Amino acid sequence: MSVSEDVRSLALGCGAIGLSTWLFRQSPQVSNTTTVSLSFLVVVLLAAARAHLWVAVTLSIVSMVVLNFFFIPPLGTLTIADPQNWVALLAFLAVSLVASNLSTVARDRRREAEMRRDEVGRLFDLSRDVLLITESDAANTLLARFILRRFDLEYVAICIPLDAEWTRFESGSLGSHGLSSDDLTAAFSAAEGVPEVERTAHRRLTVGDRDVRMVPIRVGTRPFGLLATAGRPIEHGTLDALAGLVAIAIERTHFLDQQKRAEVASQREELKSALLASLGHDLRTPLTAIRVAADNLRSEWPNERERLEQSELIVAEVDRLTRLFENILEMARIDAGAVTRDARWVAPSEIVDAARSRVDPALRGRRIEISAESERLVRLDPRLTAAALSQLLENASRYSTPATSIHIGATVNDRELTITVRDHGDGIPPGDLPHVFERFYRGVRARTSRSGTGMGLAIARGLLAVEHGQISAENCADGGARFTIVVPADVK
Repeated sequence: MSVSEDVRSLALGCGAIGLSTWLFRQSPQVSNTTTVSLSFLVVVLLAAARAHLWVAVTLSIVSMVVLNFFFIPPLGTLTIADPQNWVALLAFLAVSLVASNLSTVARDRRREAEMRRDEVGRLFDLSRDVLLITESDAANTLLARFILRRFDLEYVAICIPLDAEWTRFESGSLGSHGLSSDDLTAAFSAAEGVPEVERTAHRRLTVGDRDVRMVPIRVGTRPFGLLATAGRPIEHGTLDALAGLVAIAIERTHFLDQQKRAEVASQREELKSALLASLGHDLRTPLTAIRVAADNLRSEWPNERERLEQSELIVAEVDRLTRLFENILEMARIDAGAVTRDARWVAPSEIVDAARSRVDPALRGRRIEISAESERLVRLDPRLTAAALSQLLENASRYSTPATSIHIGATVNDRELTITVRDHGDGIPPGDLPHVFERFYRGVRARTSRSGTGMGLAIARGLLAVEHGQISAENCADGGARFTIVVPADVK
């Protein structure tokens, strides 16, 4: 409560005492000393319930003087003739003071309880904010911002010593001033020698026109940083709890970082294992076929037709190996950012033809249905687009039966080229749909029944990203899967 409100309470109390005095003077039959003193005591207690103690004490003294002057003989003077009246007057003063003090203490306790409840609520809200922090890069800055907002402060800084320097994560402002490294070092050094339970570790300093309080951030009993706050006052215990919550939040962020690194390391190992297994299988199969065909060619039993078949088998397996190594090199170029865009005018049908020629061995014997525009031209990189499309065609050939057809569609609108590849295979399991474009991801069915490295769709996505294009996959209602490429392009 402000001083102006106390003054107003004092004025109202004095007015109530004056009004009560006038009413009792107008009704002599009810104006005995006991009735008047109890009425004044009610006024004092009401004032004590809403104002500070000094207001109640002042009203108690005023009431005693008025009671003596107007109602204790001899009237009209401050003289007390009867000693019993002295006892009554002093008893009234003592009761009013004690009652006022008890009322003030009760009110202060209530306010303190409300303040503590408010602080606990703020800490609880802050703890929920901490649970939302998952990114370590901006974790401490976000934490400072949350503290500033939840506790209605003007400035918050989380200060961590790093070698000989201080790293500050701040929210709010101290105006043109700031915390100096010397102040932080002095506060941190003082906190290192003070037990956690002692509040002498709290430091207070003035920065510009702001009163800044600093409390150590501890892990166990060892401080590892400082929490600085400026603005509205915060109770010592709340500051300690706040610093403890900051320590937990920082440790949680470190733990999440370690967990993420462990998960990434585990995923890398899994990817390496999957890649080695896939490469081993995809290399072993064509090499074995080439070795067998070469041995057959050196034998005397094959006739001319059989020798031609063995030669074609060797050529097909060599093409397969070449395609595998091209994929590996393409993935490496994408990772290194070495893929560049070279845009030129081309018809959509030319892109489809170029993609088919790249994977002609994989499509041999398959029925291909094409609906591609050939009249309108688009300006994009046909090499990247055709390479991405070839990966989709090879994927469609691998995951559908030879008896089914593959449909290729290419349409042009005002600002983009859209190419679709539709097969009539088993479709994509729903659990695999969100992951089909991840590198080395082959899906449940592919891992058990098909060969492949899981690089094709990831390469397609990487090539299209250079053109700012997009790729998506979906299952068709009547079976099979549809892959869609959308590439921004100029059209004429």
